Amino acid sequence: MSQSHLPEAQLNATPLIDVLLVLLVMLILTVPIATHAVKLELPQGRAATPPPAVQLEILYGGELYWNGQLVESVDALMPKFAALARQTNPPLLKVIPEKRARYEWVAQVLAAAQRSNVQRMSVQPVADYW
Repeated sequence: MSQSHLPEAQLNATPLIDVLLVLLVMLILTVPIATHAVKLELPQGRAATPPPAVQLEILYGGELYWNGQLVESVDALMPKFAALARQTNPPLLKVIPEKRARYEWVAQVLAAAQRSNVQRMSVQPVADYW
């Protein structure tokens, strides 16, 4: 037998090229994401400390407490709301209704604050006082 009739082993490079092309495509897709940057111009200097929050409590019987002091009615709150709205850096108004307080009273307080242009306000219900 002559050696010309023996089969020769050949390297099939097609799967190797396919794998390399997939790796190249993955590299092309992931490099821009990894190097992406957002340029921000942040303010310099010290941050101003926020003023202390104002707490407005609404109890079950309809009583209103402004930072622990009894307020007679929603109408008596209007000057306080107006003073908050006029401040350049107003404090946060925390409206804290008792769980059993009537929704009507809470809605009246929120509407009065909105009419007075109070900008920073949050409602934080509590479970029970007693």
